[in-house]
Amino acid sequence: MPSSWVSDAIRRIERDFQRSADTHLFPIELAAFPGVQIYLKDESTHPTGSLKHRLARSLFLYALCNGWIQEGTTVIESSSGSTAVSEAYFARLLGLPFIAVMPRSTSAAKVAQIAFYGGQSHFVDKGDQVYAEAERLARECNGHYMDQFTYAERATDWRGNNNIAQSIFQQMSAEPNPVPRWIVVGAGTGGTSATIGRYLRYQGHATQLCVVDPEHSVFMDYYETRDVTLTSPRGSGVEGIGRPRVEPSFVPGVIDRMMRVPTAASFAAARYLEMVVGKRFGGSTGTDFYGALKLACEIRARGETGSIVTLACDGGERYLDTVYDDDWLKTNGHDIAPWLHKFETTCSQGTWAESP
Repeated sequence: MPSSWVSDAIRRIERDFQRSADTHLFPIELAAFPGVQIYLKDESTHPTGSLKHRLARSLFLYALCNGWIQEGTTVIESSSGSTAVSEAYFARLLGLPFIAVMPRSTSAAKVAQIAFYGGQSHFVDKGDQVYAEAERLARECNGHYMDQFTYAERATDWRGNNNIAQSIFQQMSAEPNPVPRWIVVGAGTGGTSATIGRYLRYQGHATQLCVVDPEHSVFMDYYETRDVTLTSPRGSGVEGIGRPRVEPSFVPGVIDRMMRVPTAASFAAARYLEMVVGKRFGGSTGTDFYGALKLACEIRARGETGSIVTLACDGGERYLDTVYDDDWLKTNGHDIAPWLHKFETTCSQGTWAESP
């Protein structure tokens, strides 16, 4: 039987959920694509500003119900930022200490948000060091390593229960093409793609799932080869998605297609989206939009109609010193000008423009 503290903790998380509205789904108007609609689900409007708010809630409930977190337990996570921000929020809600283990390259804005919620940031030099260091810290302080990369695919109920897939279909129900041809997402843990892919099959929807993968991530290579030992000598340049190793939560069998996206294209697409919708999003949203736009071109080229749904994973205010800083882009070798021209041409003519 759970302790009174655990029972109260679960109720506090549920009350927080009841106070939260669903995230907005809005169409991206592209006149050159008649009969093809692209929708963006804006996950940046969660209380902690990203898609990872859903995951953090699920992970805390999963850990509480499994008896892994008790009163006073120090919670530790390996994260490049957004998951840590959201977990710090829930840790503060429950009065628990929180430590995020992350690469030194994580944006300063995310580090500041973790601190705002009372969390600590523990830095490592390389992205592949976060796992072992988080495990070490958990042993050292007798805490709980949340381990999003293992538990993301199982902490969320993929059959429904207000998950993101169910939310998408509820919001699409009155649209011209209510059952999307495609849902496009990136993968960090793989939890979101696993939840959506399983839900599509469980509900019998004809919708297909496309996962977009940035450069230097091994997910697409694993999807093609099923070689679980694959690693990359460097991490993805797009915060929040792509991994240098195959994560346990990544489930390739529920994915219908994967697409590789150049890093400069992701950043350019995020900047282009700002011009189209008047709001800034992070680089991973640019990766998503790249995939959605390419699929829209394919549908139009076949003379077909249909809808595509993709995700805005977090807001651009976290990337003012990176994605939205021209000097940073230049210093890091990201030439987005040719890609911006490509997106402008593609959206004006309705066909996929030649590569820059």
